[in-house]
Amino acid sequence: MQITTSTVSLTVDDVAASKAFFTNHLGYGETVATEDFASLAREDAAVDIVLLRRGIDILPAAQRDQHASGLILAFTLTGLEDEEKRLRAEGIEITMPLREEPWGERLFQITDPNGVVVQFVEWAPAPDSEHA
Repeated sequence: MQITTSTVSLTVDDVAASKAFFTNHLGYGETVATEDFASLAREDAAVDIVLLRRGIDILPAAQRDQHASGLILAFTLTGLEDEEKRLRAEGIEITMPLREEPWGERLFQITDPNGVVVQFVEWAPAPDSEHA
């Protein structure tokens, strides 16, 4: 098996709101969209995103009324503080403030209009690498 692309499909109530959030604030571009569906991509290593309207009949009956929840869409990046400042300046609420975990993970979170949690992560340099 050779995986060529990774995509996460999110079932949301308002496709247009999530599409606007990801395209206006997170650098995604729309590749295909209808009222009930949007396919979003970036030109870097970020996962592609498919947004499906909750209740859409293309989903199996058991999945139609499920909502994207309990999911954290995490992006590892560099320049974490700059990204947090940029999002704040754009009026995006930081729903989990920037912090550093004991194991060296630095992160913060935002939440899209449909409740999709987006986490930004940067790994702190190992103590030995600071003196290299």
